[in-house]
Amino acid sequence: MSLVFAVVNQKGGVGKTTTTVSLGAALAGRGQRTLIIDADPQANATTALGQRQSGSAGLYEALVDEQSIDTAIVGTNVIGLWLVPTTPNLAGAEVELVSTMAREFRMRRILEPLRERFDIILIDCPPSLGLLTVNALTASDEVIIPVQCEFLALEGLSHLSQTIRLVQSNLHPKLKIRGIVLTMYDGRTNIAKQVQDEVRKHFDNTFRAVIPRSVRLSEAPSHGEPIQIYDPRSPGAVAYDELADELLEQLRGPARPVEARGGF
Repeated sequence: MSLVFAVVNQKGGVGKTTTTVSLGAALAGRGQRTLIIDADPQANATTALGQRQSGSAGLYEALVDEQSIDTAIVGTNVIGLWLVPTTPNLAGAEVELVSTMAREFRMRRILEPLRERFDIILIDCPPSLGLLTVNALTASDEVIIPVQCEFLALEGLSHLSQTIRLVQSNLHPKLKIRGIVLTMYDGRTNIAKQVQDEVRKHFDNTFRAVIPRSVRLSEAPSHGEPIQIYDPRSPGAVAYDELADELLEQLRGPARPVEARGGF
């Protein structure tokens, strides 16, 4: 039985999609049959893996039109990595699902049959705390939170933790936070060091691996390739490889609870 992870942060530009795609590719490279679900209407994960944003079936058709999600799964240029692409049409799902019975569980229902086929499923969530993100959280076993090493990061993290607690209380009691990933780290700046220290102080489930600010990481999506293919020796690729190793090591033990120290 596979594990489903929601990669989530309501703030945009924190490296959510980069983390989803790069971690997925790194896990596939370690023998894990990995599926990425692009649940962001911006369709950045779809583009980053070299797929079109229109034409064939995708997540929208599975969620709203109840088409089989099997028809939406496509291969990627990474062995062992698959994708359920999306299009900007997915933005309409927030409205179209409002009157649907058990709307918060629609994604869980369509992903459940895939657990027997994949070891790890990663959901790239939109930069909001709307219905699509709630669907991703209720469909997931655990949460991975990318946090940009810049000002106001902790405030956003606090709000997200509260949302996860609400989902736990009302929809999914077994949901856990697997860990926080520090992204866009620039060791030359004091603010990056301060944010890292504060996050580690308040959240002891912060991953050891730190993702550096990297031009090569930002270039890779424009070539439709994860960093492991675009530049496998770059610091960004090495960092995500370390994150994948750390995650697989952690999976031998229990996930951390959602509670955090220091009032967060």
